Amino acid sequence: MTDLLKSSEPIISLRDVGIHFSRNRRRHRSVRDLLLHGKRAIPRRGEFWPFRNVSFDIMPGEAVGVVGRNGAGKSTLLSLIAGVMMPDEGTVTVNAGVAPLIALTGGFTGDLTGRENITLVAQLHGMTRREIDDAFDEIVDFAEIGEFLDTPFKHYSSGMRVRLAFSVVSRLKEPILLVDEVLAVGDRAFRDKCLKRIDDLLSGGTTLFMVSHSEGALKKFCERGLYLTNGRLAADGPINDVLDQFVADTGGRAVGGDDPGVELEFEPGDEDVVV
Repeated sequence: MTDLLKSSEPIISLRDVGIHFSRNRRRHRSVRDLLLHGKRAIPRRGEFWPFRNVSFDIMPGEAVGVVGRNGAGKSTLLSLIAGVMMPDEGTVTVNAGVAPLIALTGGFTGDLTGRENITLVAQLHGMTRREIDDAFDEIVDFAEIGEFLDTPFKHYSSGMRVRLAFSVVSRLKEPILLVDEVLAVGDRAFRDKCLKRIDDLLSGGTTLFMVSHSEGALKKFCERGLYLTNGRLAADGPINDVLDQFVADTGGRAVGGDDPGVELEFEPGDEDVVV
């Protein structure tokens, strides 16, 4: 981590990135398409581009928040950086490991117990058995599932599932933390624990890339903002300036204040506008 912070090279770099979808689902590119067209996009009826020609660099230790309307491609951008999707145009370069707080319960198996899922998911994310053993008690305590540790995951409430998933993934010792809406889930006490955990990671030099409905969380953690709109990156600058531009463009008025647990709200008529 120390060597990364001293590096003058970006830890994340996007160059002229674009991605497109069908109206109903993500189009799966065939082997024939790849052989005939390579990485070039293949326009087809009913497809659209959430964004194109997006370029930016993120340096080690930066904390960056992404804003935009629903459908602007914020979560898609996270998925590209996480490596679970590939761009149809351009390049995405990530020069360090990623801890993805996105689709949190992915990888958890309903028929396995909480104990078994901790081991399974942690191993899927690259933790060694020794690292899992060292972190196990802390994971269980954070998730507050002690008495249900040996209960099948499918019998957990949605809140218990998210608490356990966050507890496991936030223990990954990766230089990059990707966060997508996790702070909007769970009760206030759990959100406060999430905020504290993320704060601790940032204090240790972790690079943060965040999408959140919470204006307070974006202002608390992020120094820089990216604003996606109309299929392009419209702004890249200080988070307060980017939030102001987003609110001005949408005609809304943010009333969430500085509380990281309060979501952005807007004047009547703009209920569909969220970060």
